[in-house]
Amino acid sequence: MAALLATGTPALDVARWTGYVLLAVLLPGTLVFRALRRRPHTLVEDLALGAAVGLVLELVGWAAFTAAGRPGWLWLWPLAVLAPFVAVPRLRRHWRPAGYVPVPAGWAWSLAAVVAGFTLYLTESFLRVNPVLPTDEGQAQYIDLAFQLSLAGAATHRVPLEVPQVAGEPLHYHWFGFAHFAAASLVSGVDLPTVFFRLGVPTLCALAAVLVAVVGWRVSGRAYAGVGAAALMFTVGEFGYENGVRQLFGTQATFIVWGSPSMTYSWVLLLPLVAALGEIVGRARGSTVPALGRGGWALAVLFLAASTGAKASSVPVVLAALAFTAAVALLARRRPPRAVLAAAGLALAAQLFATAVLFAFESHGVTVDPFSGLRPYVGTGHPAGVTALLWVAVFGAFLLNLQLRLAGALALLRLRRWRLEPVQVFLLGGALAGPAIYLLVGHPGSSNQYFTRAGFAFGVILSAWGWAELLDRAALGVRGRALLAAGAAGFAVLLTAVQLRHPAPGPAGPAYAPVLPLLTWAMALAAVAVLVALCWPALVGRWPGLAGRGGAVLLTAALVAGAPGLVLDAAAAHRYPNGGAYPVERMPASRVAAARWVHDHSEPDDVVATNAHCRAVVQGWCDARSFWLSGYTERAVLVEGWAFAPRMVGLPGGPYAPFWDAARLRANDEAFTAPTADGLAHLRDTYGVRWLVVDRQVGRESEALATLAELRYTNARMAVYRLR
Repeated sequence: MAALLATGTPALDVARWTGYVLLAVLLPGTLVFRALRRRPHTLVEDLALGAAVGLVLELVGWAAFTAAGRPGWLWLWPLAVLAPFVAVPRLRRHWRPAGYVPVPAGWAWSLAAVVAGFTLYLTESFLRVNPVLPTDEGQAQYIDLAFQLSLAGAATHRVPLEVPQVAGEPLHYHWFGFAHFAAASLVSGVDLPTVFFRLGVPTLCALAAVLVAVVGWRVSGRAYAGVGAAALMFTVGEFGYENGVRQLFGTQATFIVWGSPSMTYSWVLLLPLVAALGEIVGRARGSTVPALGRGGWALAVLFLAASTGAKASSVPVVLAALAFTAAVALLARRRPPRAVLAAAGLALAAQLFATAVLFAFESHGVTVDPFSGLRPYVGTGHPAGVTALLWVAVFGAFLLNLQLRLAGALALLRLRRWRLEPVQVFLLGGALAGPAIYLLVGHPGSSNQYFTRAGFAFGVILSAWGWAELLDRAALGVRGRALLAAGAAGFAVLLTAVQLRHPAPGPAGPAYAPVLPLLTWAMALAAVAVLVALCWPALVGRWPGLAGRGGAVLLTAALVAGAPGLVLDAAAAHRYPNGGAYPVERMPASRVAAARWVHDHSEPDDVVATNAHCRAVVQGWCDARSFWLSGYTERAVLVEGWAFAPRMVGLPGGPYAPFWDAARLRANDEAFTAPTADGLAHLRDTYGVRWLVVDRQVGRESEALATLAELRYTNARMAVYRLR
């Protein structure tokens, strides 16, 4: 809350948002979760998993009210859940459950620190550099944010969604997260840009962090494995050593949680799904966490259904994890458990539904293109031996950069002598499937990265589980654990200080140049580790308490080696808009002011036309990634920027590919350059156009337009006309 107020969020909006979260998500979701699970575990688990259930129920309510043409009544949807829990005697007991297990104080404080630390990161990297509405003509904004805002704006009044930049074009896409933002705005009464640029992302991130902790605890049966997983996911960043400027193979938590908030939304649904499927696959031996019971199947169905449209990468990774579990069981027992096969059948059905209904069999540019994300760093024209060496080096850089935080999984394999429990096999399957799919397929916008991010949710739990077991083997006392924690923190601070003083990457060199800092520092740290290992016997002789604890120290150091990542990313956001690693777009305040005027004076179903289609024009070709008008008006645009329409993704030319309907584009543009009464009537009657928005820096409108339409708004750059 302090971060929101400090970055200019109105206190009334924060209060409204808090009421929405508590009454329209947390309360109904928690009641339903309590009714589904068998016995209580901890209050924080009920609330976290209940909030995730509440988001699924919200999606159903949003679809029902919006399809009925009454999105403004969406605030009533929680009553459909609350009423039965008031009226039915057997359900009333869920208002005041008993039997909770108290959480360890250290667990609670550690989790609070993870949430607070990541909120601070968001404050510096996202909230401070992205005003709710631009304040000047030079405001820089990550290029995808306006597009995502436009999806949320469309979801405030339409289901299923259409492409906001091309009125009437079907949107075969994972848009459930943006429906959540729309529902949150409709229920809370908070303006959508405030929800999108202030309230929604920190809330989802905090919930995801808590979910990692409670799901990790439930799946492993170890409390500190859960909070360790949360730290690995939301405190330790990428092992990059790039001074926060470049993102080599993408990111797991830095940048992406606000650069693509649908990823965080998908984690919020994927993590409870991991918990439910983990129990179906097989509970951890010796776990004292109460079983979910038969309600676990209902939870699995709920979260599978919601995950289909949350992110296209979620269900394939889940399906691969279940297939991996079944294959291992088949090899070990010659017969996989029926429960695993049944769960795999549910996941397959969910994937078929998503492919056929949500995505209409469109590939969205995804192709089978092995190692496409690594190939640019290898380059071409080298001798065969050099090429092979470069491939080894780049692949090693990929593993270090994104997978080093999962080193605890190797420790678990060693401790268990490669004989993992079924639930551990399931987690390992997901952790392997994510990067494996990334390496197998390609995408023109590098969106195959999302598969690694889905697998990451599995991997951090398995890694923290291995770390917790290794600590148990080390038998550290309270003083020993405190010293290990202090040493890890000091090591992270030292690495951060070194990287902050390290100069930013210089001009581009050979193709492999970007991975050299990472490999150089990896070798330096490996040399330090070898030196410490050689000196370890002497250290044990001096301090006998170190005996048998070298593995715990080494693994802890490896896991925190990427800790500078969040700090560097936040620091870079102040030097380079939005971190500098991805393209940004100028978002002039005058443009947004005109768009917000249209929003305030139009009806939700009104269609807008504009003369501004291009982010830039390069050698006569239009870069059609222009989304500001649909984003800030929350209205469909006849033709704005068409580059992200599903039918365009992956076509030759990328964002410069021409619009597919030349007649529509010609009719649109002639409304500004050569308007006629018949032409404007055609736009109005055929396409539903009610407003014309002119960017006079793109091109001034014909003088005749003022005689054919009503000028309603102007500023130094923009003009808005209403068709009569």
